[in-house]
Amino acid sequence: MKRRKILLVEDNLAHVRLIQEAFKESQLSHEMVAVKDGVEAMEYLHQRPPYENAVLPDVILLDLNLPRKDGREVLAELKGNPNLSQIPVLVLTTSNNDEDIQESYRLHANCYIQKSQNLQQLLSIIETIQRFWLEIVTLPLDA
Repeated sequence: MKRRKILLVEDNLAHVRLIQEAFKESQLSHEMVAVKDGVEAMEYLHQRPPYENAVLPDVILLDLNLPRKDGREVLAELKGNPNLSQIPVLVLTTSNNDEDIQESYRLHANCYIQKSQNLQQLLSIIETIQRFWLEIVTLPLDA
């Protein structure tokens, strides 16, 4: 199976560590890059310094409430760019606000997942993401 590349866009260091640990528990061959805000995410995706050698990810895990450029802006920019629009974007956020959900799908998020504050539930969510999005689904770059 192909080594999967994951871009995690998350400003909460504790969440970054938990998500990274949950992915390490799996047998899935992957490489995860974590960036702390929307500006850094777009620099990575456009291969701007210091990410000149960045490889486009197979999947993006995107928090909504980010500093400098929030997740909604990142999502709109991604899905509006023909070179990036095919990358699946999984909104992974603590927000359960109906407006955030509607706006995310309007901006063409591939799915909207609310993070659990419970550690076991969060680990289960990450395991489900891995299984479905990185093992079962045929991703655009696989075709």
